[in-house]
Amino acid sequence: MIYIYNDYGGTHTTSLAAAYHLKQLPQSERKLTTEEILNVKYFNQMTKDDFGRIIFHGKDEEGNSVYTLGRKRNKLVVPALKELALLLQEQYHFDDKIIFSNTSPTVPTAMSIGGFFSRGLKIDFIGVPLLVKGAKQCCDHIFRLVENTKHVGSSSFNENVIILENKMYK
Repeated sequence: MIYIYNDYGGTHTTSLAAAYHLKQLPQSERKLTTEEILNVKYFNQMTKDDFGRIIFHGKDEEGNSVYTLGRKRNKLVVPALKELALLLQEQYHFDDKIIFSNTSPTVPTAMSIGGFFSRGLKIDFIGVPLLVKGAKQCCDHIFRLVENTKHVGSSSFNENVIILENKMYK
């Protein structure tokens, strides 16, 4: 199975989701510490050149691959990737299930503003504290989103490619 967590930038909530999924963060809804947040691989590290790249984060305890994707505002990226995956599955008998899970609904205002200052304007002394504040605000939502994503992945759905918009977290 392949999990791909996606959102606008692919560097904040997606990195946290991948870290939760891979058990690199405490497996609970407790608030993360500043150190835990800043030590997450790829957190606030991606640049504009990374948009559209599918970044491998590791394999989970069941051997499933975990990736992230920054898709900008383009809502057609994930549906296009779904169609490509279905085509490849049909042509090459590739039968791994692929789950696209949108982390955007977990993003609080502080994280959006922090990302703009840090990644957009390169003003980290303003952006990073806002990103950390935002991550602390939403980490419980991200943890639950990951748990739901893994549950859907392990369910016996007949679909081989699933898109989770995760609107429940708004």
